Amino acid sequence: MKIQAERLVAGYDKTNVLTNVDVAVEDGEMVGIIGPNGSGKTTLLKPRSGGVYLDGKALREMSTGEVARGMAVLPQAPNAPPELTVRELVSYGRYPHVPWLKRLGEGDREVIDRALSECRLEAMAQRQVSTLSGGERQRAWLAMALSQEPKLMLLDEPVTLLDICHQLEIMDLIAQLNAKRGITVLMVLHDLNLASRYCERLIAVSHGRVAYDGPANEVIQPDVLREVFNVDAYIIQNPHTGRSVCYPFQACAPT
Repeated sequence: MKIQAERLVAGYDKTNVLTNVDVAVEDGEMVGIIGPNGSGKTTLLKPRSGGVYLDGKALREMSTGEVARGMAVLPQAPNAPPELTVRELVSYGRYPHVPWLKRLGEGDREVIDRALSECRLEAMAQRQVSTLSGGERQRAWLAMALSQEPKLMLLDEPVTLLDICHQLEIMDLIAQLNAKRGITVLMVLHDLNLASRYCERLIAVSHGRVAYDGPANEVIQPDVLREVFNVDAYIIQNPHTGRSVCYPFQACAPT
């Protein structure tokens, strides 16, 4: 699924952080949004005005159910009732596909089972979400999003507060969903090296605008990091992936 935004305005409370931003993510892409704190990278996923289109259809012309059947949104640090089991949480992703007042059918249960399996949660299906570790909990939320059978996933810092092992585990899972299912992924990422490692394309947001938009290796460069993040950094190429790796070594004066 392709998502396109035209003249997008977004912000917090009464303050606009992004103004007149144009962004398009093609079907099947995996794109990362990066930028300093307060730059608007998260608000890019929460537009206030402007045109947003899914496969060419204006979002404002689509019903809530139609949007939910095509697009899954996973916010940063989502919460669930403490007594909710993993399977119950994952089953919530089926409700956009179930007619009003109808129960989940056999086909829905098969989709839930597949989502649990793909996220390696079968053994935890009856555990309460509140008993899971951070990485397990994030997999449960991804499984819920996956059970929606979306064509597009919007993820807001999906690996925040996880240790490096669980960060890689979750990012590997997202990459697999993109590669195997062809799900378009647009996600905000705080870690530049994870963004470079997993995303073919990066959008760097700074001062209320899209400062750079292009292949990861062209965005993770010293001049870009100096302009966007106000840091000086060494850049090397990972010999295993060919992707840029940055080592910031000092803050520099804002440009």
